[in-house]
Amino acid sequence: MILCVLFTNRAGNVLLERFHGLPAEERLHWRSFLVKLTAENLKTARDDEVFVASHKSVFIVYTVIGDICIFAVGKEVYDELALMEVLNAVTSSVKEVCRKDPSERLFLEKYGKVCLCLDEIISQGALEHTDKDRIRRLTRLKPLAE
Repeated sequence: MILCVLFTNRAGNVLLERFHGLPAEERLHWRSFLVKLTAENLKTARDDEVFVASHKSVFIVYTVIGDICIFAVGKEVYDELALMEVLNAVTSSVKEVCRKDPSERLFLEKYGKVCLCLDEIISQGALEHTDKDRIRRLTRLKPLAE
């Protein structure tokens, strides 16, 4: 299951989060844990540089694009490789929505569209779509047959 997809700025402030299968009382713990765990790597990270971590039976994959840090957390079948697919789909969709590497301001301006993309990529904690063109068509709410 994909437990969490989290977007933060470089300072660690949460911009967008989606949790699946985690009780509300554990979410605050995960937010702070991810930011603390990755802070050192993200200080010097280049755009699209991907990092991998694990904690007990949970896998974490994260990257930076522009001013935005993106985290994907999973367990069971969503190991590092599966989370890389999730992260690739999310980053390519965010780049397409923002038309470039996003600043925090641009990301927040496109917040609604990013949420739609995220909903098409991940459904109920499972990877749904990874094809960038298909995601774009689904978020435009047009039939796929076009």
